[in-house]
Amino acid sequence: MSGKGLDDKLKFCLEMSGAEQGLRLDRALARRLPQFSRTTLQGWLRDGHITIDAKPACVAATVRGGEQVQFDLPQPAPTDVAAEDIPLCVIFEDDTLIVIDKPVGLVVHPGAGCAQGTLQNALLHHAPELAPLARSGIVHRLDKDTSGVLVVARTELARLSLIGQLKTREMGREYEALVIGGPPTKGVVDAPIGRDVRHRTRMSVRDDGRPARSDFTVVERLGAYSLLKIKLHSGRTHQIRVHMAHLGFPLVGDETYGGGRARHILARQALHARRLSLRHPKTGELMTFEAPRPADFAQALAALRKEFGT
Repeated sequence: MSGKGLDDKLKFCLEMSGAEQGLRLDRALARRLPQFSRTTLQGWLRDGHITIDAKPACVAATVRGGEQVQFDLPQPAPTDVAAEDIPLCVIFEDDTLIVIDKPVGLVVHPGAGCAQGTLQNALLHHAPELAPLARSGIVHRLDKDTSGVLVVARTELARLSLIGQLKTREMGREYEALVIGGPPTKGVVDAPIGRDVRHRTRMSVRDDGRPARSDFTVVERLGAYSLLKIKLHSGRTHQIRVHMAHLGFPLVGDETYGGGRARHILARQALHARRLSLRHPKTGELMTFEAPRPADFAQALAALRKEFGT
């Protein structure tokens, strides 16, 4: 079986070819299976999910050619979330992926104080086959009041691929944010994020937090406000909101992190997941998806442009 066109079984076999002779096993598998990152494949090798000719495989093993490489990947943990008939804006879907334009106000999955009415409930109605998957195939999240592109895996093999792409930063995530103030034209925020010790519902920059990096570019200056394009290199909770507030440029409308004084411009944090790029888990094709700004965000920008003549 070739790397592309894999079916969605968690147990499958590849025969290594003579063209791969002399390569390290992890490198050879990354060539054959471009939909999985090399780091993901190395993890499966270390955890015993990949064997060669029914024997344990080593990450650094050298390919001879003709070996039978068996995959026995971890089984998903099923969900007990109920399906609900909630409308979804689907940007793209096939037998492997569903790409959603998440609206403002929709929680991604059930949690404390929100047992229903979430994106996960809606997905289970739209695609009941997601029920056996962990979190119904959701591999990343957007805050309730953040809009934009979000991808969902339709099979366990796809879910594992997308998780790997997130970990290795192969999945590109680009946001738009409207902030208070005038930050530099370009900048990088490389500051660890952890739970705020005084306010447990908030996050903060702290030395013992988890590594987090955000790159930003000013797209437009609008008087006392700036429209930014922000690229994530990690996916910490509230990352963009925390990083921009840490620099002294909180998001318009973000009461939690200091932008509440601009709620007359937008009555929620001005953050939109504009673009998402990934490698298709089945074909290996590089794909990019975009979501237009929601109406309230677009109207806020239009009002500022009118006021400041841009």
